[in-house]
Amino acid sequence: MPTALDRVIQQALSQVLVPVFDPGFSERSFGFRPGRSAHDAIRRAQRDIADGFEWAVDLDLDRFFDRVQHDRLLAVVARRVTDKKVLKLIRAYLEAGVMADGVKQPTEEGTPQGSPLSPLLSNLYLDDLDRMLEKRGHRFVRYADDVTIYVRSQRAAERVMGSTCEFIERRLKLRVNRGKSSVASAFKATLLGFGFLKRKGEIKIRIDPKARKRAKDRLREITSRRWGISMRRRIRELNRFTVGWTAYFALADFPRPLSDLDEWLRRRLRQIRWKEWKRFRTRRRNLRALGIPAQQAHEWAASRKGYWRLARSAPLQRALPNAYWRNLGLQGFTDPYRRFRGAT
Repeated sequence: MPTALDRVIQQALSQVLVPVFDPGFSERSFGFRPGRSAHDAIRRAQRDIADGFEWAVDLDLDRFFDRVQHDRLLAVVARRVTDKKVLKLIRAYLEAGVMADGVKQPTEEGTPQGSPLSPLLSNLYLDDLDRMLEKRGHRFVRYADDVTIYVRSQRAAERVMGSTCEFIERRLKLRVNRGKSSVASAFKATLLGFGFLKRKGEIKIRIDPKARKRAKDRLREITSRRWGISMRRRIRELNRFTVGWTAYFALADFPRPLSDLDEWLRRRLRQIRWKEWKRFRTRRRNLRALGIPAQQAHEWAASRKGYWRLARSAPLQRALPNAYWRNLGLQGFTDPYRRFRGAT
């Protein structure tokens, strides 16, 4: 990672160079550019699919940020920047090396990790790829090193895959991970955590199931019964994640996956609460206080069923309903989704 002083200098360079280069970048490049976002990339892909380009060529650039060729990158910068001091300074940062176990190792290729300059340099390096695709009349979306090309048929997709991989490897001196790159229907392919489907002739945006799985993995960490923190702090941590996650995925047209996540999350919280009550007497007393009849409270407090199974039981769901968690401040996924969708 760059030192604080290096970051200041690199940020200053970036602020000077972005206005020089950014206006000339492709309209189909969206990553790390002012006034553009991942949502813009998804909307562009949605329009392309709606126009009949229903096959996707998904290209995976293998370790892109580690394989950028310095000489070629500086040659691209020198097309618009003639100040030799600036070019020398950029080269110095590219070749600064890294510290590994206290030993300095040279960097013969790649861009500095965590550098404010790296986003701009990556867009500069891949600008020739954008121009080649535009020259050939392709519909595509590029977000940093994620490249997806949309065509009308499987045969065209396979042809475009071959020619584009050849250009990337021969001209840009990068490697395409053939195992992760693919040709697929646009309705099976994913882009930046989203997918697409057709409903009543319209192209709708959905959340990629892998994105939901990653969200669950994070929620499991926060709701681990082994993490001994107060419920209020746990809910603050959950809100920090769920609100940010929903702000990104609120672009999706279907809220059902979010309501499913909410239901699953509340079940996780109920099992934590059940463990917190620990003893038979505490459980029985709390169930009674939360409106469960005496006999039923006694039976369930004495139950030896596992936490996860009990968390789905009718008495515990009645004792700890949605309103209970809302009063504790839990925002979940559904309420932020409605707010964000209403704002748009």
